[in-house]
Amino acid sequence: MNTKTLLEPMGSWAWWRSWFLIFLGCSIMGTGFVLFINPYNFVPGGVYGMGIVLHNIFPSIQVGTFGYMFDIPLMLTAMMVFGGGFGTRTVLAALYTPGFMNILTRLIYPTPEAVESLDPALMLGGRLDLSDDLLLTCIMGAVAVGVGQGIVVRQQATTGGTDIVGMLLQKFAGIKFSTGIFLADGFVVLSGLLVIGFGLGTGDAASNGWMLTLYSLLTIYISSRVVAYLLDGASYDKLLFIISDHHEEIKRFIINDMERGATYLKGKGMFTDKSRDVIFLVISRKEVHLVQNRIREIDPRAFVVVTDAYETFGEGFKQFPDKNQIQAE
Repeated sequence: MNTKTLLEPMGSWAWWRSWFLIFLGCSIMGTGFVLFINPYNFVPGGVYGMGIVLHNIFPSIQVGTFGYMFDIPLMLTAMMVFGGGFGTRTVLAALYTPGFMNILTRLIYPTPEAVESLDPALMLGGRLDLSDDLLLTCIMGAVAVGVGQGIVVRQQATTGGTDIVGMLLQKFAGIKFSTGIFLADGFVVLSGLLVIGFGLGTGDAASNGWMLTLYSLLTIYISSRVVAYLLDGASYDKLLFIISDHHEEIKRFIINDMERGATYLKGKGMFTDKSRDVIFLVISRKEVHLVQNRIREIDPRAFVVVTDAYETFGEGFKQFPDKNQIQAE
């Protein structure tokens, strides 16, 4: 590959946008950890969760530094499995995030001793001390981490850590990406319970160790749901099955007024033993009431079933995902 071919993507807006979003996502995630996770000893899995656990044992080493220690072998694995292009994004994102966390930590704490203690009362002069609102802190941290991870993974990169474990489980075991992360993070949470809750390795068990573990599990769940939402989106489509004796009028309404297509399915009434045409129609959520009202005008005795179409691929809807595209569900 010559230099021109290598640098050619840099001239496109999509290339710059992708890298901007990767670093933005890493920054959001790192901020969530530094402000809402690390000071309160939540252990939301991942290499940074394990970093929090180990920081309690070795307080002179920052959480982000532990991230570097764990990420290197996982990044090498990602490069081998997902290819060089994916590996480049993973390497840069994983190298940027721990460094960003370390720098931000030093900026918001006044002294090296405060950096070691990670006391929220010392963070920003105590102006962001949420020790009395741990549930709110847990939710805010989970959302920030989930949004950051989701933005990065949408660019076909990863922040490292159990993100890679989740992708490997999806690729080789057929497990959902978000579920894979949840399972892998369980081990880290248990480690946090032993070290922070029971004082293993520190000799100083936290009085609310069990509660911190529950908050940690809640953090993992919320962040995984946010990641899934950002990757796959919400269900905005509806699937309708329509049975009517006036299906020709409904057909004209769908084709001419809505400018949509539909499909006839062959059905047979169980009680009457009569063959019927069933209209199979996918529409957006906002069109449901329009269709319902029009069907009621055409045939008040029509039978209509409305259900969620979680994902719809094809003309007029979403494009089919690439072979190696990450799917949360």
